[in-house]
Amino acid sequence: MRPTALRNALDTISETFTDFVEFLRFFGFYLHKRLFKGFSRFEFFKGILVDGLVAKRGKYVRPFLHTSMTGLVLMGLALAPLLREALPKNEFEGSRGGGTILGQMSIAEAATTTEISVKPRDSVVSYIVQPGDTVSGIGEKFGISQDAIRWQNDLEDIEEIKPGDKLEIPPVTGVVHKVARGETIYSIAKKYTVDAQGIVNWPFNSFTDDETFALAVGQLLVVPDGVPPKKKPTETTYLAERQTPDAGVVSATGQFVWPTSGGITQYYRWYHPAIDIANKGAPAILAADSGTVAAVNYQRYAYGNHVIIDHGNGFTTLYAHLSQIYVSPGQTVSSGNAIGKMGATGRSTGVHLHFEIRKSGIAQNPLAYLK
Repeated sequence: MRPTALRNALDTISETFTDFVEFLRFFGFYLHKRLFKGFSRFEFFKGILVDGLVAKRGKYVRPFLHTSMTGLVLMGLALAPLLREALPKNEFEGSRGGGTILGQMSIAEAATTTEISVKPRDSVVSYIVQPGDTVSGIGEKFGISQDAIRWQNDLEDIEEIKPGDKLEIPPVTGVVHKVARGETIYSIAKKYTVDAQGIVNWPFNSFTDDETFALAVGQLLVVPDGVPPKKKPTETTYLAERQTPDAGVVSATGQFVWPTSGGITQYYRWYHPAIDIANKGAPAILAADSGTVAAVNYQRYAYGNHVIIDHGNGFTTLYAHLSQIYVSPGQTVSSGNAIGKMGATGRSTGVHLHFEIRKSGIAQNPLAYLK
């Protein structure tokens, strides 16, 4: 090729490349401008919609959700034929004589694709306890904590339920509160140790005035993550069956008797410095040795209702998860005296006694000391 012809070809290629780059630059600028304008309009209208919803504190949430879902369904019905035509034919059809894949499915096969709705519940529902049900299992089934079920149904003991019982299941972990005269959204939030905004944000709570969050006497208000105030221990609640009398002057024998009857369900481990003794009959709990009641605690968590006895010889014993307590702080007990009744209070999955022996404050294996 002659130098002149080669030079002309290179010039032509260079001009073409320059024009192409200029085209790409212009096209990019055009797309940016169009997209920016489109997104700006979208954000503008979205801002108006959001401001309106926020201003009404959820008043329009339910209509908005229903309208949106209806729009999606209608859009799906409108686009389905177009999508069917656009996709390859064998995506929907089998052999020439077979018809559609969907048509070939049996009723049984189609049934296996059914899914349970996950639409959030807006109110309390009823549930009939079935054989084998536990409070924790029912909680998992409905996606809430077992405490929420206990609080809603006033269950002091999670073992109280039996087949055929009717339980009320709240829509969310927390408390369902019946509004009394003079109560406000703020007083209720303080009572259940939550922020008032959390109650307002629950979309199914309603108010007589959306600006002041005024409440109607008698209405049910869902308090997400709410925790009921602790009940103050009373003689009627915790000493209902009996009161063990003071034993007078006592001294430890140095020998520990079994604190109750039943089977050992969990042994001493580094992460569980005690033994668990279970018995569905909920028998009495006995002092393992003579001593002075050092502490009586009533808790809704951890050890639950429990007693600590100081034996005066460097040893202390702890008796946890009691359903009833028969002794008071400072009282003396003799070895074998009843101090309470087995239960399932606190962090417990069933009726049992959590029993610890401590020497100079250090947990010991109880089986090394018990007769």
